Amino acid sequence: MKKRALAILLAAMLVMSMASCGKKDEKDATTKTKDDVTTTTTEAETPVVEETKLSGKLVVYSPHPLEFMDPLIQEFENRTGVSVEVIAAGTGELIKRIEAEAGNAQGDIMWGGTIALLGTNTSIFEQYTSVNEDAILPDYKNKTGAVTAFTVVPSVLVVNTNLAAGIEINGYEDLLNPELKGKIAHCDPAKSSSSFEHVINMLNAMGNGDPEAGWDFTGKFIKNLDGKLLSGSSAVYKGVADGEYTVGLTFEEGAVKSLVDGAPVEVVYMEEGVICRADGIAVIKDAANIENAKAFIDFVTSKEAQEIVIAKLNRRTVRNDVGSANGLTAYEDIKILNDDVDWATSNKQAVLDKFKDLFTSN
Repeated sequence: MKKRALAILLAAMLVMSMASCGKKDEKDATTKTKDDVTTTTTEAETPVVEETKLSGKLVVYSPHPLEFMDPLIQEFENRTGVSVEVIAAGTGELIKRIEAEAGNAQGDIMWGGTIALLGTNTSIFEQYTSVNEDAILPDYKNKTGAVTAFTVVPSVLVVNTNLAAGIEINGYEDLLNPELKGKIAHCDPAKSSSSFEHVINMLNAMGNGDPEAGWDFTGKFIKNLDGKLLSGSSAVYKGVADGEYTVGLTFEEGAVKSLVDGAPVEVVYMEEGVICRADGIAVIKDAANIENAKAFIDFVTSKEAQEIVIAKLNRRTVRNDVGSANGLTAYEDIKILNDDVDWATSNKQAVLDKFKDLFTSN
């Protein structure tokens, strides 16, 4: 897209962003949905906006690997002139940091962590609905008013094919194999949202839809970890790719990246069922660069940015008008597991406490 067209698109997004915060244009240029049929206003109906640029900076808190964020951040910087600074850490650590900085916010955006996990912390985020919300798939709508879906991230297993030779690993049940004791990479669910989602996935899958009934199996799984619990999401898929562990519980993009990079790994979608949760993005409460933060959310959920996501970043789009990512297993070939998101969010601390108790007692 030519430079002028890009600037006009961004400026239009900013105008609609301000409209969502209480300012009204004479004509509504947002996408409208009625009776499950989505239509978009024509270009002629969009208000004419002068070419403009943002200024200043944006501080992003994120658990995403830097190499994952770079293509989108660079594109945003090129379009807007905004300088982006990234503070990288685990989801749990970043949430605690935001809470500690309440009233003196040092970050502007929380980018990463599942929408279920971020949704339990809405008090630390600003209320904001992206201008792209009408294009978001129904299952991933902004239900809290604060957390916008970014991509769809299925939970998966990543298996080192060299170390697993002769060992059948098709799902959670296979992780109880005595041959795998101490050879399973799993992260502390209190520090990693992808690990927390795996615990939720396991509870539902092994409890046949009743997460409370899944604790018996989860306890046996924890025993097979043999006291090993990693401190970061990336340590799981990297540990398996490097041959430190035979199998790891991780998220699709991390596992697929290891495969694409040439590691001797296989991506396994658990035969008992896979939860396909979206990860999210939100504006931090009292952010110093709030308009830049809103513009960033609008950018990463735009059609163009989501096309970058599926083409280069091994992720699945949350939009209804963007195609499927090349090389990823089709949804119809995965046993999709639908869980009660409200249960997962309202019982977050209870789940973490019980997992910790089972881990420390083994």
